[in-house]
Amino acid sequence: MRPPRHHRRAAAAVGLVVAGLLSGCSGTAPDPGDLRPGGTARPDDEGSLGSSPAPVSDPVEQDLDLALSTPREDSVYPDVGDPRVDALLYDLDLTWSPDDRRLDAHAVVTFRATRRARAFQLDLGQGLTVGDVRLDGEPVRFARRGKDLVVRAAVRADRRYELSLDYVGTPRPTPAPTTRGDFSTTGFTVTDSGAVWTMQEPYGAFTWYPVNDQPSDKALYDVTVHVPAPWIGISNGRLTALGTEDGTTTTSWQLTEPASSYLVTLAIGDYAHRSNTTEDGLRVDYWTPRGMVQHLDELRTAAATVDWIEARLGPYPFDTLGMVVTDSQSAMETQTMLTLGSNDYVLSPQVVAHELVHQWYGDQVSPDDWRDVWLNEGMTMLMQWLYEDDHDIAPLRNTLGAARNADQGLRDTYGPPGDYDPEQFGGSNIYYSPALMWNELRVALGDEEFFRIARSWLADHDGTSVGREQVFEHWESETGLELTDFFDAWITGTTTPARGVPDA
Repeated sequence: MRPPRHHRRAAAAVGLVVAGLLSGCSGTAPDPGDLRPGGTARPDDEGSLGSSPAPVSDPVEQDLDLALSTPREDSVYPDVGDPRVDALLYDLDLTWSPDDRRLDAHAVVTFRATRRARAFQLDLGQGLTVGDVRLDGEPVRFARRGKDLVVRAAVRADRRYELSLDYVGTPRPTPAPTTRGDFSTTGFTVTDSGAVWTMQEPYGAFTWYPVNDQPSDKALYDVTVHVPAPWIGISNGRLTALGTEDGTTTTSWQLTEPASSYLVTLAIGDYAHRSNTTEDGLRVDYWTPRGMVQHLDELRTAAATVDWIEARLGPYPFDTLGMVVTDSQSAMETQTMLTLGSNDYVLSPQVVAHELVHQWYGDQVSPDDWRDVWLNEGMTMLMQWLYEDDHDIAPLRNTLGAARNADQGLRDTYGPPGDYDPEQFGGSNIYYSPALMWNELRVALGDEEFFRIARSWLADHDGTSVGREQVFEHWESETGLELTDFFDAWITGTTTPARGVPDA
C-alpha cells in the first residue's frame, strides 16, 4: 500500500510535472479503442500505450503443496483468521448483478487441518446468506457468529479437506482500523454505477468470500466472474477464459503462486485492455476504465520500472503482471494485479514504482503477523526514494533529511513501526522509520552488498510468510555483524536512533 499522502514529502508533488522526463514517457494518449470481448484492437501508437486484445492462456493443474503454510493467530488483530485452517486453494465462482447489487457465489475451499479439532471456522461477511455447506461432499452443520462461519465437523491433523458452500447477498466493506484519510473501510466496495473494487489490508477479503483472512496462510486461487456485458471481471494471475454469451461476460483467472488473502483483488466494470513489455519480454497488462485517456503514459512507465527494480532485487518473481485502475483513492500491491485508485497522485510513476516493489517485498515474501507490516513497507519506501532520486523526482538527500526530521513525531503519534497502535494501521511510521533503517545499512554496506543480501532474503523465503526474527537472523548471518540492538532500536524503540550501524 502506498504511504499516506498527508505525510509524504513536498518534493514528491512534482512527480506528475516531470513525468515527461521519465524513460519511455513521451507521446500522447491514444484513443481508448474497442476492447470488449471480440472487439478489434488498434495497433500501438508510437510513444504511447496502445490498445491490444486481452490474452488468454490455458489453465494448469494447481500444485497444492506450494500453498502449505504455518498459520498463526495474529498478535494485532486476533479476531481474524483461524490457525486450525491451512487454506491451500480457493475456487470461487462469482456472479455479480450491478442493478440488484447482488452476489451469487459458490466456493470450494481446499484446506489442511493443522490439528485435530471438533470444529473450525472461516471468516465470511455478515451480509452474506449461506446455503448448502458440505465437507468432502457430505452435508455438515454450521453456525454464524458475526463474521465467523463455524463449521461443526471434526477434522484430523494434516488431513486435507474440501469445504464447499453456496452464498448470496450484497457484500459490504468492513471498517478499517485506521485514521488515514484515503481509506476508512476495506473489502468489497460498490460504486454508484454498480461497479466493484476491492482493497483489503489488513483484512476484508472475508467481505466477499469465505477465507482464513490472516497473512500467514497463503493459498492458490481459481476465480471465475460472470457479469453483464460489456462489463468484465478482473482478478489475480493468468486470464484463462474470456467470452460473452447471452449478454453475460465470463472471465476466469488463475493464481498459481501462493498469496495472502489481503493480496487478492476483484474489480468489475467496463474496462479496456492495453499492454507493453519489459526488456526481458514480460508483458504488463493495463486494465483502465473505458474512455480513460489521462495518465496512460504514467502507467506505461511500469514496464521500465520493472527493469529498474530487477537490477536491484532480481527477476520479477511471478509469471504475470498487470494493474487495474479503480474508483478508489489509494493503491494496493495486490499480487500480480496491482489495484490503483484513479486520482493523480496514485497514478504517478513513483507510486506505481512503490506498488511494483511490493511484488518482491510483501508479495513474494509476506509478513506472518500484522505487527511486521513494516517488513513490506520499509524496504519498498527506500526503493521508492531511490527511484525518485534516479528519475529526478526528488533528491535522496532532501528526502532522507525530511524523513529523519519527521521520525520522532511519527513514533510519538503512532508508536514504533513494530509496535504500533492497532487503531492506527498504515500510519507513516511503518513506512519512513524502517526505510531510514534500511538506508543506514545500505550506506554502511554499500549498494552491491546491500542488494545482494536483499536478494538472498527473497530467494531463501520465496512464496512464504515470515516474521521479524527470521529477518534479523538473515541479515546478521549474511553480514557477520551483531545487529540485534540496531534492529531493536529502529523497530521497537520509542526514540529516533542515532545514525550509522555499530561496528559496520
